[in-house]
Amino acid sequence: MSPDTTRSPSHANRLLSALPPEEYERLLPKMEEIVLTFDTSIYNIGEPISYVYFPLSGIISVLAAIEASSTLEVGIVGREGMVGLPLFMGVRTSRNKAIVQGKGVAMRIKAADFERECARGGALPRILLRFAHSMLVQISQSAVCYRFHLIEKRLARWLLMTSDRMESLEFRVTQDFLSNMLGVRREAVNRAAGSLQKKYLISYSRGNITILDRPGLEAAACKCYTIMRDEEEGLAAQTG
Repeated sequence: MSPDTTRSPSHANRLLSALPPEEYERLLPKMEEIVLTFDTSIYNIGEPISYVYFPLSGIISVLAAIEASSTLEVGIVGREGMVGLPLFMGVRTSRNKAIVQGKGVAMRIKAADFERECARGGALPRILLRFAHSMLVQISQSAVCYRFHLIEKRLARWLLMTSDRMESLEFRVTQDFLSNMLGVRREAVNRAAGSLQKKYLISYSRGNITILDRPGLEAAACKCYTIMRDEEEGLAAQTG
């Protein structure tokens, strides 16, 4: 699919939008637009990273794992960022797994082309360094969240982060997916989701989630959400 240069700014990738026009125009012919299909793997643990992805919409989750059935989400990326950061750090094989969590569209570039563009210098490496810091904050804060906060607060935080990136109060996610994302059993997910439903903060049925009371859900979430949101706003301000 050929790149859409007329795409609305509301659906643009923020990192690509922050590039000077001449850099963006040089990069664009090397990119292709693809559809992000729910639950599709972008890359797996131990595999070479063939492409770097810049989401225009939808969400990609970065998962750490000790085995196929034991995963934990350590990062979540929407149109504010990119997936394939290890390549920017000089690492061509991932120690994590990346999977589409929310359907959408992304621009992708081959690993070799991406590495050559980064080696040219310019604004792209500077923008990616700032994004790398934002991801480091998200990952480290997630570790704190998993250690100290109750599942209900963690779920509320995760729902808010997903809503922010999907730019919607409604999205689809299965119990199994939530269980893997949050690193808990399905029973714990059901109890936490049930509690949020009883408080009329969300509606959750057959994998479809609707946030009914956004301010209430923010109040129910742990402080990690605010910390991560503030970091993302700082990224947007510096790359905008």
